[in-house]
Amino acid sequence: MQKIKTILKLVVSVGGLIFVFSRVPFSDISKNWNLSVLPWLIPMLILTELGMLIQANRWKKMSIEGPEIPYRSYYAYIALGYFFNNLLPGGFGGDVVKSVAFGKRYGQTSQSVASILISRILGLLALFVCFFCAIPFLSLQKAIPSVYHVTMICMCGLCIAATVLCLFSDKFHLDIISKRVPFVAKLQNSLAIYRKHKGILFFAVMDSIWLQLITIATNCLYFMAIGHPVSWAAVTVFSGIIIIVSMIPISINGIGIREGVQISLYTGLLGIPADIVLSAGLLGYILLLFQVCQGAVVFAIQKKHSKAG
Repeated sequence: MQKIKTILKLVVSVGGLIFVFSRVPFSDISKNWNLSVLPWLIPMLILTELGMLIQANRWKKMSIEGPEIPYRSYYAYIALGYFFNNLLPGGFGGDVVKSVAFGKRYGQTSQSVASILISRILGLLALFVCFFCAIPFLSLQKAIPSVYHVTMICMCGLCIAATVLCLFSDKFHLDIISKRVPFVAKLQNSLAIYRKHKGILFFAVMDSIWLQLITIATNCLYFMAIGHPVSWAAVTVFSGIIIIVSMIPISINGIGIREGVQISLYTGLLGIPADIVLSAGLLGYILLLFQVCQGAVVFAIQKKHSKAG
């Protein structure tokens, strides 16, 4: 069954890319890339690296119990997560691998999984905060269809509900499930611990907001790199919508869907030529490769150590 789902996702991603590039020839896209783009890659890479460092810092702060673990270990597993995110068919595959692998290595799997789960949710909440702060400014420039407002409000509500459920998960008695899967009870306790550490949650929220601002700044740089600046409000609002839509599990990590949504927003609402939109958006794969390469190095080192052991 899992293989069938993966094949269907692959079909959606490939079909989406074929549809997009049939409408916008790659030759039209690539003509927007020239040597003037290269200097912009430096601040993009710096912001990408800064984002990874903040993620590692947030994870370390949220590791409340257990032994003191070096910061470099958190960073290494963050990189490993990016590596597996692009090998596994789903945007959460890397999170599962890094949290479980990290937990097994340091003997705190439930806390590792809990901290990553809470971090993911806080990251989405930060995304919604930025979205709702920027939408009034964009609405002054362009009328935004109500479907986007409603969708983001509903998703924000679900995210808040998920946060509450996680923090109060110990109040739910799942004895039947816990007997079959003892890890569930451990995870409930690990999630509930954060209720007693509001200061840590506050700093985790701030780190999540910083990460979202870095994402927005990076997306702004994409357009600046190809000589077509876009307002921060538009980038903030559209980035939030694109991320949420890309999370729908119908494609391989949002590939094919993301590009189509980018065109529908930037071209359909702002009138920016589709080749410009795709030229800017595809620059993100360079930064993705930067993250994946770091994860590949970590994976190779760990594999070498495991063989040696």
